[in-house]
Amino acid sequence: MEQIPVELQEQYRALQALLDQLDPHEPPKAIVVPPSPEPRGHIIVFPSSFNPPTTAHLSLLHKAQEQGGGDVMVYAAMSKQIVDKEHVERPTLLDRLVLLQQILQHELPGVGLLLFNRGLYVEQAEAVQHSFPKVSRLTFLVGFDKIVQIFDPRYYSDRDVALRQLFRLAHLLVAPRGSNGEEELRALLARPENRQFAEAVQALPFDPAYRDISSTRVRQNPTAHARDVPPEVLRFIQETHAYEAPAVPGAGAGASDPYEEHLRAVAAVLRKGAPGEK
Repeated sequence: MEQIPVELQEQYRALQALLDQLDPHEPPKAIVVPPSPEPRGHIIVFPSSFNPPTTAHLSLLHKAQEQGGGDVMVYAAMSKQIVDKEHVERPTLLDRLVLLQQILQHELPGVGLLLFNRGLYVEQAEAVQHSFPKVSRLTFLVGFDKIVQIFDPRYYSDRDVALRQLFRLAHLLVAPRGSNGEEELRALLARPENRQFAEAVQALPFDPAYRDISSTRVRQNPTAHARDVPPEVLRFIQETHAYEAPAVPGAGAGASDPYEEHLRAVAAVLRKGAPGEK
């Protein structure tokens, strides 16, 4: 069985303990992942599934730091419930969280890490309001694809009521994706149904070199897009084969699933840290 390095075992146990505190069926809740500082003042939060974290994710977080200057705290964030992605299983949320924490500590030590129990931005805004009373202004960093999703009525029982609540609590900083940039954002905000929210939405200038980097493309072909991920992610992919299809039951004795072996090793680490286990 794969052995989880000793220096990572406590990280797995600590992060799993935080995830265990989050129930998607409870009211919106946010948790700070140590050693990240407690949010206060103006914060910029970048929620994503980080599946996997890419160089574009890191560049966006760095750009948010530059945009905010020294007076703004910047956080990456993950949710126990991701809209349209609830069935993501490989790699697990815990593995993605471990990877993201490692990368932030090595490459962006000034960026904090938050966890949410809910997936909608309005729910996450409510979570920040309830969990961090010292926050005076909340800005979500999103890609163009997400602002389209945010304005999509199919995610709400009453879109305008939900959006008024969201923009009462938060502003949006929108980064371009692919061919969609500032001009397309202005057109989206100019639509009659969206015009009332335009003042709360701002474009974030972003290096075109990162616009087409996609976690989806990395998942589909990690080898072809190896340059699009940090070294820690590439090493994880190569060692665990997390994005390969699971072994087919009954495929024979020679069939193996390295990621399942990795999950068994992680489970053993978590059991070892459980009360009453040795």
